[in-house]
Amino acid sequence: MIRAITLGLCFTVGLSMQAMAETFEVKMLNRGENGSMVFEPDFLEISPGDVVRFVPTHKSHNAATIDGMVPDGVEGFKSKINDEFVTTFETHGFYGIKCSPHYGMGMVMLIKVGEASLPESYKTIDVPGRAKPRMDALFQRAGEVGN
Repeated sequence: MIRAITLGLCFTVGLSMQAMAETFEVKMLNRGENGSMVFEPDFLEISPGDVVRFVPTHKSHNAATIDGMVPDGVEGFKSKINDEFVTTFETHGFYGIKCSPHYGMGMVMLIKVGEASLPESYKTIDVPGRAKPRMDALFQRAGEVGN
């Protein structure tokens, strides 16, 4: 009887935690408010357990983590081209995201999960072409939201 009550409580708590999680939509666009080849929004501040849905509004886009721009111990991800991709962010920290085909054209974004400070090492990662000034601007915004 006690075991059944415990299992029921665990199930109920699990459901209520899932119910509290938010889902955020990120569009992958050829052209948006901030120019060509962009994620909109390009910066998210979310809580652990929140879900992000990457939507390829235009063709030839994907979402992938940038090597070296994920919290320690977290395995990165890479979605398929043209596929909607949904993922849950569980670990506190910053996640650098790119569109693999358009990385050099500046298609990047940054996600802050929970309480975290931007690692200085992120700023030393070699970022190609137009992605560099966009990522630098995202790092600046991340500092303004209060690490």
